[in-house]
Amino acid sequence: METDLENVLTLEHVSKAFGKKQVVSDLSLSVQSGEVFGFLGPNGAGKTTTIKMIMGFLSPDAGKITIGGYDLKKKYENAMAFAGGIVENPEMYRDLSGRVNLEMYARLHDGVTKERINEVVELVGLQNRINEKVKKYSLGMKQRLGLAQAMLHRPKLLVLDEPTNGLDPAGIKELRDLLKKISHEEGSAVFVSSHMLPEMELMCDRVGIILTGKMKGVKPIGNLLEEASGASKYRFKVNPRDRAISLLGEDMRKSVTVTGPDSFELSVNENAIPGIVVLLAAKGIAIYGVAKQASSLEEAFISITGGGDTIA
Repeated sequence: METDLENVLTLEHVSKAFGKKQVVSDLSLSVQSGEVFGFLGPNGAGKTTTIKMIMGFLSPDAGKITIGGYDLKKKYENAMAFAGGIVENPEMYRDLSGRVNLEMYARLHDGVTKERINEVVELVGLQNRINEKVKKYSLGMKQRLGLAQAMLHRPKLLVLDEPTNGLDPAGIKELRDLLKKISHEEGSAVFVSSHMLPEMELMCDRVGIILTGKMKGVKPIGNLLEEASGASKYRFKVNPRDRAISLLGEDMRKSVTVTGPDSFELSVNENAIPGIVVLLAAKGIAIYGVAKQASSLEEAFISITGGGDTIA
């Protein structure tokens, strides 16, 4: 069979219910080789259920999941040969070295050589500690060892559920850089679920948002931030600040955020800026600068979900 390595993972109209509760409903998405795909959603949105279906721990009630061109239901072993993942904390033998753990896991897959083990150890940056017992590892090192384990058989799809949990800021940056390297240099598709919006913004090429079991949008990260709102945020540096704000129309004042003794931010369409500047200047307001502010993934999430849910 000729496999499709462009769309490494495809979900088509996937649904799952537990009793009368519909957890995932008609969900479709695809993840391509060489990209980090972020999967976001509030508590109870269906993220974990979706991931468990992708990894074969749960069966969909309807729809189709394809990995590496193979139907997960009909060709489970073929499909899973393309996948590796950390859905919960990776299982390790604490009293054995990292290398022995990898060697034991490698026996579950054909063709994993000592050279491949060394290659993966270097890729995750554990070459100086790989011969130490796992019980001496920090949480970040265990996460990297888990990634090494998941990557041993050169999977085209890596599925990671909340991989930054418990990591300090340095560990989070290391993991972020590593996942980008794995996807962009090794060509793997990385499917990552996380509640850490700033990290997802820095890590992901595309983001999908799930709400009450349904996909609300899948966009390249730049497009998502750009399209999250019709208005953009602009920061005004003025004097006096309070009088400048009082001169704005009532609707504009509702979107004002005070950011400093001489500054405020305003959500407004770009074509309104010249008129605001003319108005303030005519009333004697000193204007020192107007700067467009970058949108954040959190703002995009709030915009898409209507602000009624918190990300988790």
